[in-house]
Amino acid sequence: MPEGDPAGPLVLFGLGGNLGDPRAQLREAVRRLEAEVAVERRSSLYRTDPVDAPGQPPYLNAVISARSSLPPRILLDLAGRVEGEMGRERGARNAARLIDIDLLAAGSAVIDEPGLTVPHPRMHFRRFVLVPLVEIHPGWTHPVLERSARQLLEELPDSGRVERAGELGP
Repeated sequence: MPEGDPAGPLVLFGLGGNLGDPRAQLREAVRRLEAEVAVERRSSLYRTDPVDAPGQPPYLNAVISARSSLPPRILLDLAGRVEGEMGRERGARNAARLIDIDLLAAGSAVIDEPGLTVPHPRMHFRRFVLVPLVEIHPGWTHPVLERSARQLLEELPDSGRVERAGELGP
């Protein structure tokens, strides 16, 4: 843990949903995460088209940053627990969902083991992750690619729709 940072390293979570009331569900997910980690920043909400899933309703997406000394495996378990408590049922890949919480990064950790890859292996390919990340942490540096969030977004060939859709709120 960095000196003078009692709350722990920076942790990034990506949130999304496209069933039910996504705005309310994203807010509830953040509320539940706040019980375990010190949430510092919340991006705006962004309306996005589903990736590799034509015919689904649009998603609302956001990114939050927090401080936590919890190990990445426990942070991933926390995300899964919150999803389960909120009614997410695991189904087909890219299926519509009530809530999706991805652990995007945990400090400078680089982990690739069964069931846990940090930083998230596809985050730098997803405009719906990078746009909200740049909003709250443009200078965050990917620990493997050694590129800032802003650089990753500028270099991204994906031109998918990502439209601001209001505030995530407290």
